Amino acid sequence: MGEPEIRNRHDDDLKACVEALATVYEADRYPARWPADPGGWLTPDSMLGAWVVVEGPDVLGHVALTRADEALAADVGRPAQELAAVARLFATASARRQGVASALLATVTKAAAAENLRAVLEVEDGGRAAMALYERVGWCRGGSRPGDWRTADGRTALLHTYVAPDAGER
Repeated sequence: MGEPEIRNRHDDDLKACVEALATVYEADRYPARWPADPGGWLTPDSMLGAWVVVEGPDVLGHVALTRADEALAADVGRPAQELAAVARLFATASARRQGVASALLATVTKAAAAENLRAVLEVEDGGRAAMALYERVGWCRGGSRPGDWRTADGRTALLHTYVAPDAGER
């Protein structure tokens, strides 16, 4: 095996991405509900790009960048057209604590900045480890609001919005 590599996701990566996502779902219940079409879930209509961390044939992590919706824009007080949403971010359990998620965040933040967009993301309140990561790498909480779905334990989701550091702040 070689060193892990971050690159644009290719169509032929999708099967390995779904397999990696299944391991994340088993370990963490992310996503909260397993999608009927996991490949489609990893490829939302509003997607601007997607990246993977691979080591040989194995996908260790994934992230997508999408157009931001009005709810995210309202949370951070900026027009949606100035924002790009980080989505479908995960690292497999075997790749945790190896910098995979933070490298994917840096990649997607840089890609957004290259398009003159500020990266933002949402995380459910139960994602404490994810929130700790975002704060550790300089993201700031921009707001919180109830979600329109229930978590696995039956409570209404509480969504927190995070904003990437400005390119001049890094």
